Amino acid sequence: MRAKWVRSVASAAIIACLATAAAPAQAPTPAPAEQAASQASPQLAPGPLDQMLAPIALYPDELLGQVLIAAGYPLEVVQADRWLQDPNNAALSGDRLAAAMDEQSWDPSVKSLVAFPHVLHMMDGQLDWTESLGEAFIDNPGAVMDAVQRLRRQAEAAGRLRSNAQEVVTDQDGEITIEPASTQTVYLPDYEPSVVFAPWPYPDWPPYYFPGYWDECAFDDFGYCWFAVPIVFPLWGWDHWDWRHHRIDIDRDRYTALNRGRPPIGNGAWEHDPAHRGNVPYLSPAARERFQSGASRSGGFGATRGYPTGAGAPSIQRLPPTFQSYGSGPDARAQAARGQSSRASTPGYHAPSSGGAPRGGAPSGGSGGRR
Repeated sequence: MRAKWVRSVASAAIIACLATAAAPAQAPTPAPAEQAASQASPQLAPGPLDQMLAPIALYPDELLGQVLIAAGYPLEVVQADRWLQDPNNAALSGDRLAAAMDEQSWDPSVKSLVAFPHVLHMMDGQLDWTESLGEAFIDNPGAVMDAVQRLRRQAEAAGRLRSNAQEVVTDQDGEITIEPASTQTVYLPDYEPSVVFAPWPYPDWPPYYFPGYWDECAFDDFGYCWFAVPIVFPLWGWDHWDWRHHRIDIDRDRYTALNRGRPPIGNGAWEHDPAHRGNVPYLSPAARERFQSGASRSGGFGATRGYPTGAGAPSIQRLPPTFQSYGSGPDARAQAARGQSSRASTPGYHAPSSGGAPRGGAPSGGSGGRR
């Protein structure tokens, strides 16, 4: 099981590329109709935005908030996932895990995701997606939140989103919230977007899907596989969605405690903190303009990210990315087909007859196959 947390060579190469590249590659230009829908950023048009958010839109609200915030700090995501690759760290849970986070300088969102190794490992393994996700949320939180609500309504209309033993789904005045059904456990859903959001409305932008980061598990009749994660209370409950006003409200005291005594930048509502960016260049012109003192003006990009540079630095072959954000329709459809093929070949999960399951990896609930 520990092998699931070891990076692939391709993922390591992506980190090396990010650490040494002078400038990020330009993403392909979306179709004119999509581009017109969002003049400020083509990636914020409904098609590519929904495509990008599809793998996480049905996460419980507080976990979703942590993912979106943490995506703006990709270096810290990489560091946290590497930290988890140490078996001694991966074995920590509860108060011991919370105490270990006190020693780290990462943003509270990244610290909180250490309790969800599946999610953290996916974000590290799909760094192009993670960076694009983070920048979209930094550029326009409202557009991202609207996309999440759009996707949730799509799943609800398809009969794939409703309250159950794992979560409580509330639809009030057009705003759909998802909360854990238990006060002790978060049930993390793994689902195939092409199933739960069917029919998908953007043929040129099929939903992204990342198989390979989850343990084997049988999907229930609604297309979900559930993983039970015990709540680590110091790391949970500090972010709260205000869907109507397009913001995430922060529990200032709890956030400050997680942030080693440094209070949040925003006055009650979350704001991106470039101090946790680690001098990773911003991809969008808008973000560079707002935070250029922490990114585009600085040199020594590889060194500031904490990677060795110079003659003694290790050499890693530059490989093509395992994921290209906002790819062309045919490319994205090919990737989706590969994901579906991989899922179809995965044997069903069989629950152990007795004994507890390790933290963050226990499939719970659900039986039978995909319908």
